[in-house]
Amino acid sequence: MKATKQTVIEVKDLCKTYYMAGGMSQSVLKHISFQIKSGEFVAIMGHSGSGKSTLMNILGCLDRPTSGKYYLQGDLVSLKTDNELAIVRGEKIGFVFQNFNLLMKRSIADNVSMPLIYRGVGEKERYKKAVEMLSVVGLKGYEDRLPTQISGGMQQRVAIARALVNNPSIIFADEPTGNLDTATSDEIMALFTKLNQQGITIVLVTHEEDVADFATRMIKIHDGEKEYDGLRSEYKKEN
Repeated sequence: MKATKQTVIEVKDLCKTYYMAGGMSQSVLKHISFQIKSGEFVAIMGHSGSGKSTLMNILGCLDRPTSGKYYLQGDLVSLKTDNELAIVRGEKIGFVFQNFNLLMKRSIADNVSMPLIYRGVGEKERYKKAVEMLSVVGLKGYEDRLPTQISGGMQQRVAIARALVNNPSIIFADEPTGNLDTATSDEIMALFTKLNQQGITIVLVTHEEDVADFATRMIKIHDGEKEYDGLRSEYKKEN
């Protein structure tokens, strides 16, 4: 008998509105609701300006909803203070961004271990953990190089190693292959697939159909509203 998978992300009636000078406002997300179970691989899709990146920022505790509720591993995070959100980001989730966000004048090991500094981990232990994570992403032996000495695909692997260093149960990836060629993109997505098979929940924002094909489930956002939520394979059959 299969164990019931835990709900790790739940959003209820989530809305995000930006208010501008002169009383103008723009609704970016409108009454979004869904759940994500532990171990899922979910692609959030939508055209530019659809609201998908805003949704990702809220899920990653980088932004707040205007209204609605967001639960992360059963914990209501939409009302937490900035300091509490920083703790959540440091302990529960990992981030991978399109532009890698690496410090080019620091070693690869320093980049990978950066999140551990904020948790008070000592230098020797940080380096040891960085070596371990770089091995996971296929970059063993690159610890002391600079990011400028490796390719873009390898830089993204460094960013993934950094996302893994705090042993997160969820990884959020925002257009992680946007700056990579097709072959390198496939390698990065194969790495995400491997991590997902090891039990890590992956939530990926992309506008690329071939990247979304690596995910099992797809949530499509159109003009701030949830247009589709289901199996990626079923969506492709219907469209």
